[in-house]
Amino acid sequence: MKQECLTKVVKVGGFSHVRPVHIGGKNPIVIQTMWKDRLSPANLQDAAKRIDALQALGCNLLRFAVPDIDAAQTLGQLAGMVSMPLVADIHFDYKIALRCMDYPIAKIRINPGNIGSSEKTKIVLEKAAEKYIPIRIGLNAGSLPNDLRLRVEEGLSTADALAEAAMREISIFKDFGFNNYLVSMKASTIADTISANKKIRGQTDAPLHVGLTEAGPLIAGVSRSTAALLMLLTEGIGDTIRVSLSDSMENEIIAAREIIAAAAQMAPDNSRLRRGGVNIVSCPRCGRAGFDTHGFTSRWMQKLYTLDRDLSIAVMGCEVNGPIEAKHADLGITGAGDKVLIFKHGEVIKTITADLADTAFEEELGKL
Repeated sequence: MKQECLTKVVKVGGFSHVRPVHIGGKNPIVIQTMWKDRLSPANLQDAAKRIDALQALGCNLLRFAVPDIDAAQTLGQLAGMVSMPLVADIHFDYKIALRCMDYPIAKIRINPGNIGSSEKTKIVLEKAAEKYIPIRIGLNAGSLPNDLRLRVEEGLSTADALAEAAMREISIFKDFGFNNYLVSMKASTIADTISANKKIRGQTDAPLHVGLTEAGPLIAGVSRSTAALLMLLTEGIGDTIRVSLSDSMENEIIAAREIIAAAAQMAPDNSRLRRGGVNIVSCPRCGRAGFDTHGFTSRWMQKLYTLDRDLSIAVMGCEVNGPIEAKHADLGITGAGDKVLIFKHGEVIKTITADLADTAFEEELGKL
């Protein structure tokens, strides 16, 4: 990786019971997602259990929309119950950000396009500095400052507008002596997202949160996000990512992991791109299929991704795509008729009936 792509390091969390996450520099790319629903004080125990599961799946940072003071207080209670750093996403009212910082909330995101005057920003920064809480300057193409919005209508590119808006806010932060910040500039188009982040990289050493906003439903969103993020990550641009899907948080995390793994294959010299973990190879299924690869993969996918081990798992549909084609796999499963075969490195180790497939697979997985 080229030295000029390195950013400063921002620490998120690391106080009280909250584990530290380091973003930027030579640290691995940090994966984050965003809570999909409004928190309720009545279900915080369930939320805490799900957060633990998200962390096991590979999530490093979790962001919450905080639309009002009540939501800030609820998130604050939750932050006291989990070890994952939680992030408060604030729009419109700076007082919500101030209230969030009364709790062990690890990071604040504000949108300068709608947070208000620079004086309000200053008040937020003063408290953040006192509490050692980092701020993400979060800019979206849909919420640019009014003057830049008008210039976009007159022909300024969205990417240029995002970069200019980001530099304005960075200048304000510097004027106030606040250096504990990250930057994100998100658009819903691939070209604008790539261009904006390339433009800003040469102008700041702030860690970049990269992603495509409003990427769409699962298939479209993963496809579009992959196109944008692969280009940036393989060039050493981006320190933390979120894959924004109209789908579950779990699928956002899995998609982010796979995008980083793909980028690592394309840029093997980039030590920041994560390697390792479970690699699942599964057959798409066809008319020859003798084993329900779809059902089995669906049942096992999330559990496999929680394993903190370098393993290759193959779920194959028939004798064509079976033990021989997947002989690289540490563990594999396939079948024909009522018989299911479990194999390791191409060698069949167990032949069982279909009703015992999950039990036998789990037993062999435990032996690895």
